[in-house]
Amino acid sequence: MKALRFLLAAALVATASFATAKELSLAYFMGPKHPMNAAVFTPFAEKLAELSGGALTVQQYPGGALNSVPPKQYAILLDGVADIVFTLPGYTGDVFPMTQVVGLPGVCDSASACTTALLNARDVLEKEYDAKLLAIWANAPPVLITKDKPVRTLEDLQGLKVRVTNKSDLPIVESLGASAVAQPVNVINQNLTNGVIDAIAIGPSAIGSFKLQEPANYITTWFPGSGSAFVLLMNKDLYASLSDEEKGWVDAAADASLSEAGGAFYDKAATRGLKIAAEAGVEMIDLSDEEQARWQATIAETLDGVKASTAGSMTVSEIMALMAGQ
Repeated sequence: MKALRFLLAAALVATASFATAKELSLAYFMGPKHPMNAAVFTPFAEKLAELSGGALTVQQYPGGALNSVPPKQYAILLDGVADIVFTLPGYTGDVFPMTQVVGLPGVCDSASACTTALLNARDVLEKEYDAKLLAIWANAPPVLITKDKPVRTLEDLQGLKVRVTNKSDLPIVESLGASAVAQPVNVINQNLTNGVIDAIAIGPSAIGSFKLQEPANYITTWFPGSGSAFVLLMNKDLYASLSDEEKGWVDAAADASLSEAGGAFYDKAATRGLKIAAEAGVEMIDLSDEEQARWQATIAETLDGVKASTAGSMTVSEIMALMAGQ
């Protein structure tokens, strides 16, 4: 009889534990072997499970399983299709103008520095997301990848159709005499191959991730700009529904070190991307200091105008100062 009572009690405990356990869905459009999984998604999931004793777990849905259109990642979060999503704010840059400031020339010079800039402004930036901001980080400043035409001088850039990550990049690139178009990253390899675009302005980490060394023949290793932002977001209604203890677990699993890990990864991936391209025979073009100065002088008036404009409730200049820690 005692054994029976023990078994019944154990079953009740197990049932109660199962009832309180929550599995959160995390959606991203890259494959499960993408390094961002190892750098950010899995560490978050493992730390959350550890802190909660298994009460909060994460089930990953990679490869577009819940959404195959990258610019719609934020929408599926709002609609409750996924509990947590990885996305690039630049895909819907009009919605996140303050975050896009991190991509402007002069903000930062490495992925880790750009991530620090975003974290400096995190409290302000989170207000433009209708979500719980779990992590925010950046890649390294862009390089220019071309197939048919090497870009060694400002004149070489004239008239080229350049793919950019964020809409906020458009005026800067066009002030250089190029034609700029924003495109999601999963189409750029094919578009450069087929001549839909002439060049890609992107952080060099993308070379390895999206095999951009295959269509590329030339890489200009400096291009005006800073890092592009990435975010890991949780549905705000879900976060609000959690107990104080559960929120504490989520917050601890998503502390600043999670974002910093993303930035550190992108610094390593940038070096790796350029190495992959060089080993594949892509010609590396390093602009001289004098040539870089010509490009910077050309964009100066446009950049001053952008700095004076507003993004959300602040001027771009004010946001840049916040990102600089001022």
